[in-house]
This record gives sequence, C-alpha cells and structure tokens, in this order.
Amino acid sequence: MGNNNNTILGWFNSRLVLGIFIVLAVLVVSYTFYQTKSFDNALSVTGSATKQVVSDHVKWIGSISRITKLSTLKTGYATLATDLTAVQDFMKTKGIAYAEVVISPIFMEQNWDQNQGNAEKTYTIRQTVEVNSPNVALITDLANHIQPLIDKGVVFSTQSLEYTYTKLSDERIAMLSDAMKDAKARASMLAESSGKKIGKLKSASSGVVQVLSENALNVSDFGTYDTSKINKTIMLTVKASFTLE
Repeated sequence: MGNNNNTILGWFNSRLVLGIFIVLAVLVVSYTFYQTKSFDNALSVTGSATKQVVSDHVKWIGSISRITKLSTLKTGYATLATDLTAVQDFMKTKGIAYAEVVISPIFMEQNWDQNQGNAEKTYTIRQTVEVNSPNVALITDLANHIQPLIDKGVVFSTQSLEYTYTKLSDERIAMLSDAMKDAKARASMLAESSGKKIGKLKSASSGVVQVLSENALNVSDFGTYDTSKINKTIMLTVKASFTLE
C-alpha cells in the first residue's frame, strides 16, 4: 500500500512540475510575442544637421632656437634672449597684445652626432612662443610672413596654427532642433512607404559633435575636432524612435 501511495505521489509531483513548466513556457512566448509586437510598432531613425562656420580663435605656436656648446652656453642663452626680444618687438609692432603672448621656459637638449668623435658636445636651446588671439586673419598673416625675423638672424619656426570656434556649445543647442526635424521627416517618409504614419516620440538621444574642415568627411564615432583649417563644418546627429500608427 505504501508503495502505491509513493507511486501516486510521484506521478502527481511530476505532473505538477510539468504543468508549471508549460505555464512558464506560455508566459515566455506571450512576453516575447508582446515584445516583438512592441518592437514592430516603432521606427528608429537618425537625423542630422550641419552648419558652416568660420573659426573665431587661433593659437599660434612658434619657437626660437640656438645651437651652442657647453663652453659657450652663457653666450648661447644671451643670444636666445636677444632673439626673444626681437620676436616680442615684431609681434608688438604688428598689433599683438602682451596678454596674448605666452613665453615658455628655455628647454635644452643634447645633440647626438655619431661623427662627433672627441669634439665638444653641442646642445640645442629652444624657447616656445605661444599666441592666443581672436584676430584670426592677423595671426595667420604674421605666421606666413616672418621674413623680418629671419633677416635679423633669428632662428624662428612655426610649430602649429590651431583654429577653433568658441561658440560651439551655443550652436549645438540650436542644431539639436534642426536634427530632430530631420529625423522626424525621415521617419515620416519611411512610415508612408509602408502605409503607416508616425505617432508620438518614444525616445531621442544626441550623438557626438563633429567639427570638420570644410567639405571633409573624416567623421569618428567619438567625435572629431579638426583645427587645421579656418573654415569649418559642424555636424550633429540625433537618434530618435517614433511609434507607428
């Protein structure tokens, strides 16, 4: 009798477990079906907006340098100081304000020459001159016409010219609206092609800002900021999802 009870109990438990699994399976299928229906009832698109701007700030980095020996290091430093004065006077006469100029400490490095033999070692002493200015046209012109310094024997060279646009944050706010309009227009066209129309906005997120040289296409997933050219193109994207009706 005991064995029969155990058999009946085991049969009942197995049927109960099987029933629970069936119910769970139905729930999972139903949920998946619901998710699929929800997904099919939405349309995700990417909208974009672009604007052409002109850089309103420039950073000009140049350097003066001299080659000297250890025994003539004092003279070398004195010559570099004279060169720096000539550079400062040149910039002042061209209208560059003192506050726009940053002078770095002097950097010295040994020159390595395999054919130097037992000759006295030489060193290059260098000083960087950095100009930050909103007068982009003036600084660009000066960087391209440094011949007066060369004529005075100053060893001056331009390291870089970096052009930036300081109103980028303001432009981004205005462009978000344009990008959303573009996204909505794209979504409407796609919906109409399938016989539907878009409904409410479900979600939206802004992409990274791309600041490119004019007519350039070198975008990046992490954003790009090209400082090599004065004329720039700002590009902004948004991802938006709309319900379908």
